[in-house]
Amino acid sequence: MVCFTRGKKSEAACGDRVIVETASADQGVIASILERTNLVYRSDEWRRKMLAANVGQMMIVLAAEPSFSEDLLGRALVTAEVLELPAVIVFNKTDLTALATVARERLRLYEGLGYPVVPVSVRGAPEATSAALLPLLHGQTTLLLGQSGMGKSTLLNLLVPDADAATREISQALQSGKHTTTFTRQYELRDAAGAKLGALIDTPGFQEFGLAHFTPGQIERAFPEMGELLGHCRFYNCTHLAEPGCAVRTAAQQGAINPRRLELFERLTRECGTNK
Repeated sequence: MVCFTRGKKSEAACGDRVIVETASADQGVIASILERTNLVYRSDEWRRKMLAANVGQMMIVLAAEPSFSEDLLGRALVTAEVLELPAVIVFNKTDLTALATVARERLRLYEGLGYPVVPVSVRGAPEATSAALLPLLHGQTTLLLGQSGMGKSTLLNLLVPDADAATREISQALQSGKHTTTFTRQYELRDAAGAKLGALIDTPGFQEFGLAHFTPGQIERAFPEMGELLGHCRFYNCTHLAEPGCAVRTAAQQGAINPRRLELFERLTRECGTNK
């Protein structure tokens, strides 16, 4: 059954649990949305884009080629921290040896912060990839994120063999155009016997990830390396941007906080500060 919302503007997100009223033999109308455990979305100064609701964890797909954006990775991890979601980094295309070595060095920073990094080669070693990821996905509703070109769609088709066929069926029912980059979809994960293992929520490849809806307080608490430093600045309302006696900036000067992470923190703090 294909279900639609009332009116032109929908407040339903992928992953929502809803009450549906039957409109015809094959169509329904979403009458109401049940209470959510969480809602993942991105926003800027003008608009917001809902990604998914009732998520249990995030899986962020990166690759050795093309080069991934640490800014986008950092924003996804900040979102996970604010929503108290576990986050796993999937490092794809490890068969590209020379490029993978360089990218792997960049990811050591995030491993040091406590984020698991799972190296895989979706095309080169599909069975090993499934073996590495399926235990992490078991019993979870996982939000799959990644920039375009990271191999996220290939990974989805490996883990959910009928995903492409299901996508085409949905697109035809909704009479939509290109279906690979348009909207978020949830797929069931099943084992060889057909038993449900969990769910994957696939999102379009993104090139921006605005966090204007977060407050400066949420941003600072979303950086694990800053946790023990908060509350130890000279001023109780320190923004950690330029104030004297800032414990965060002192730690950064001493090498305890990576400059790339401090730059991201400053950028996000200024962005959310201009939109409150």
